[in-house]
Amino acid sequence: MNKIIAFVVAFVVVVLVASSSVFVVDPRHVAVVSSSGGSKASLAEPGLHVKLPPPFQTATLLDTRIQAFDAPDADRYTTSDKTELLVNPVVRYRIGEPLKLFAATKGDPQTLADRLASLSRDALSDAFSKVTLTDALAQQEAIASRARDELKAAAAPLGIEVIDIELTRIDYPSELADVVYKRMSAAREQAAADERAKGAAEAQQIKDDAQRKQQGAIADAYSQAQAIKGEGDGKAASIAAQAFGRDPDFYRFYQSMQAYRESFKPGDVVVVDSSSDFFRFMRSPNADAPSAPAAPRKH
Repeated sequence: MNKIIAFVVAFVVVVLVASSSVFVVDPRHVAVVSSSGGSKASLAEPGLHVKLPPPFQTATLLDTRIQAFDAPDADRYTTSDKTELLVNPVVRYRIGEPLKLFAATKGDPQTLADRLASLSRDALSDAFSKVTLTDALAQQEAIASRARDELKAAAAPLGIEVIDIELTRIDYPSELADVVYKRMSAAREQAAADERAKGAAEAQQIKDDAQRKQQGAIADAYSQAQAIKGEGDGKAASIAAQAFGRDPDFYRFYQSMQAYRESFKPGDVVVVDSSSDFFRFMRSPNADAPSAPAAPRKH
C-alpha cells in the first residue's frame, strides 16, 4: 500500500514538473525565459517550448500587439504664455525589443505603465511649453506629432516603439475658464476690427484708382475731341475760304443765313429797323454788302 501511495505521489510530482517545464506561446505574444540565478534571459517565439521548472526558470509572456496607454486623469500643462491646460493623451505603442523591456521592468506591467506615463508627461510638457494658448487650441495635431517624436526617442531604450499620441481632451481648469474665454473673445474682436479696417483701406484704394482712371479717360477723350474739333474747324475754315474765293456773294449770303439762325430763337422778341443792313438779304437775295452783317440786339 505504501508503495502505491509513493508511486502516485511520484507520478503527480512528475506531471507537475513536466507541466511547469512545457509552455506554449501564442502568435500574439513572445516569452522571456529567465533564471533565478540572474543568467542572461532568452527569447521564446510563438510555439511549444521547454524550460526548467520554477524556481529555476520562469517564462514571462509579453504582448507584441499594438497597445494603448491612457492616463486615468488629465494632467496640467503650461503654454508659453503661462496658461494652464488640462490634457488627456492616449499613447499607442508596441513592444519592439522584448529583452530590453524585460531588463528595464522585469516584466512588471505597472512599472511599464509608470515609465510610459512619466515619459509622455515630459514630452507633452515640452511640446506645450513652446506654443501659445491660441496655437495650442488650433494646432493639436502638430503638438501631438512633436510630442510623439520626443517620446519615441525617450522610450527606445525601454524596447518600446511609440506609434502615435492622440490628444483626446484639451480644456481649461475651472478657475481659469472665464478669464481665458474673455481674453479669447477680446482677441477675436480685435482681429475682426483689424480685418474690417484692412477691407475699408483696400476699398478706398480701389475707389481712388477707379477715379484716377476715370479722370484719365475723360482727359484723353477731351483731348481727342478737341483735336478732332480743331481739325474739323480747320477744314471748315478752308472750305469756307475756298467758297468765298469762288463766289463772294454766295459766301456773304450764307453767312447772313447763319446769323439769322443764331439770332432768331423761339420766344425771342427782336426790335430792329427794317432798313438795317442786317436784313439786306431779306429785302433782296442779291443785296450787296462790304462785310458780314452784324447781329441785332435782343430785348
